[in-house]
Amino acid sequence: MSLDELKSALPDYAKDLKLNLGSVIGNSELPKQQLWGTVLACAIASRSPRVLRELEPQARENLTPEAYTAAKSAAAIMAMNNVFYRTRHLLSDPEYGTLRAGLRMNVIGKPGVEKVDFELWSLAVSAANGCGQCLDSHEQVLRGAGVDRETIQEAFKIAAVVTAVGTTLDAEAVLAEAVSV
Repeated sequence: MSLDELKSALPDYAKDLKLNLGSVIGNSELPKQQLWGTVLACAIASRSPRVLRELEPQARENLTPEAYTAAKSAAAIMAMNNVFYRTRHLLSDPEYGTLRAGLRMNVIGKPGVEKVDFELWSLAVSAANGCGQCLDSHEQVLRGAGVDRETIQEAFKIAAVVTAVGTTLDAEAVLAEAVSV
């Protein structure tokens, strides 16, 4: 399914999401690899089977095999890190912050693509998963590498819209099932 078909699947009450999906993906100024890596990582992070099914073919078409794998790796490692670091941050006992994590995160050091691209995808997934500590960490790396705020914001706009589309379409699917039962 194309981006246009995904937009048309949204109900009328989600018109803003249709428009935003078209603008954050269809009219993005991000380079192709950054854009489609962000889209794929966020589609995975959305946990919406439909969104992933619909956006994955375009992502695969627009990414090299290495970038495709790296975007999936960003979604995978951040699924773990976002839970770990968000929990450690939310606990009122600051001693957890002094403990060794003891979790493997080798892909962050050798993602198979430009470090900036992987960091951007990791930031977008962290936005979707709501981990402030990870957001700060990835934003600092990106800013230190010279990435401007507008580019960083593009990534978390994609995360916001893709997540919202997934939530809406999954809710509509559940409601449709309830009516047919």
